[in-house]
Amino acid sequence: MDGREARRRGTALVAAGLVALLALAGCGSGDSGSARDSAAGAPAGQEGGAPADQKQAGPGAPEQAGAGAPDLRIDQRAIIYTGTMRVQVDDVDAAAREAVAAATRAGGFVGGDERRSSAADAVAELELRVPAAKFTEVVDEIAKLGRQQRRDIKTEDVTEETIDLDARITSQRARVENARRLLARATSITDLVSLENELARREADLASLEAKKRRLADLTALSTITVSLVGPDATTAEEEPEAGFLVGLEGGWKVFLVSMTLLLTVLGALLPWLIALGVPLTVLLVVLRRRRRRKPAPPISAPPPVPAARSAP
Repeated sequence: MDGREARRRGTALVAAGLVALLALAGCGSGDSGSARDSAAGAPAGQEGGAPADQKQAGPGAPEQAGAGAPDLRIDQRAIIYTGTMRVQVDDVDAAAREAVAAATRAGGFVGGDERRSSAADAVAELELRVPAAKFTEVVDEIAKLGRQQRRDIKTEDVTEETIDLDARITSQRARVENARRLLARATSITDLVSLENELARREADLASLEAKKRRLADLTALSTITVSLVGPDATTAEEEPEAGFLVGLEGGWKVFLVSMTLLLTVLGALLPWLIALGVPLTVLLVVLRRRRRRKPAPPISAPPPVPAARSAP
């Protein structure tokens, strides 16, 4: 009986172990299936359970890889606007006042004002500085003051130059700070003098870079408009170069007249000196010549007698 009882208990233990193994295998397969089901049922934009907002991308969405790159959109670029225009008006002074008022209303100012004559052929040259955002508006407003004869608008993109200047300024500032730290730790006169010269050179380079940056900032912030306001009788057509025999003859005659005028001017300037010095000199020469003529000629002396030849004894 003891042997049978031991075999029954062994069989029961083996059966219990097999049931436990089967149960564990079933749980593992269930978990794997649920994980696959979760992955299959997730949205297409979510991979491996990642949030959808981390994978969402569109044509207008910025890329995460280029987040550190500079923003070079058209509204963020540094552009220098310059324009020249010629407008014919009935009253030059009144039109000039209107142009200055338009620039002032836009937040700008007058950089230069030159006017010639006050008749119907009057001309006013204005240099207006206006904010870049108001550049086109001011140009159109000035063109309506009269009859526009010429307009020339130019742009220059200095975005890359501005970025390069910013980088160079940052680097130069670091070099200046390093030189100052080294100067503070200098222990000998030689090192002190050398570091002071190096610091002065670096500070000068930094000041030059900062001046260039301020100049670019001024040109990009305020655009330049050069306006020529002319009266109704002013010349409107550009003078064309002339050529031909008659043109050459006319030019040569003008040069001849200019040369003769110059020569006569020089002679007129020298004539008083010629009179003051030439007349006394001429009189002196005449007197000397007369004295030479009146002076008697020296007497001609007779030749010495020739001794007679002696005869032989």
